[in-house]
Amino acid sequence: MKEMAEVRELKVNRYMIIDDEPCKIVSITTSKPGKHGEAKARIEAIGIFDNQKRSVIFPVRHKVAVPIIDKRQAQVISLMGNKAQLMDMETYETFEMEIPDEFMDRIQEGKEIEYIQALGRKKIMRV
Repeated sequence: MKEMAEVRELKVNRYMIIDDEPCKIVSITTSKPGKHGEAKARIEAIGIFDNQKRSVIFPVRHKVAVPIIDKRQAQVISLMGNKAQLMDMETYETFEMEIPDEFMDRIQEGKEIEYIQALGRKKIMRV
């Protein structure tokens, strides 16, 4: 799910979609309008799921897609190598998710984790 917003409404540490990838905005710099043009904004962002740095330049009145980020809690049911079977604490839905390298040694069965869901993809954010 996503919604539309003007570039001038975006803020640092919020999210936007660049190349069909939800990204967290790291910095926004705006230039003054030219003689016949309008002000432009340069946005530096990092992909949530692939950690790739991206930068785009848009006029400040340009509309861009903003992903709806869903932060949720889940409980670890079982561990299978680099995957974890999780159960959502609200919906009780169970699903498998790959464990990021930084959480490999900290995830344990029975513990709760925080994950985000955006554009049909999920990622573990905190243990």
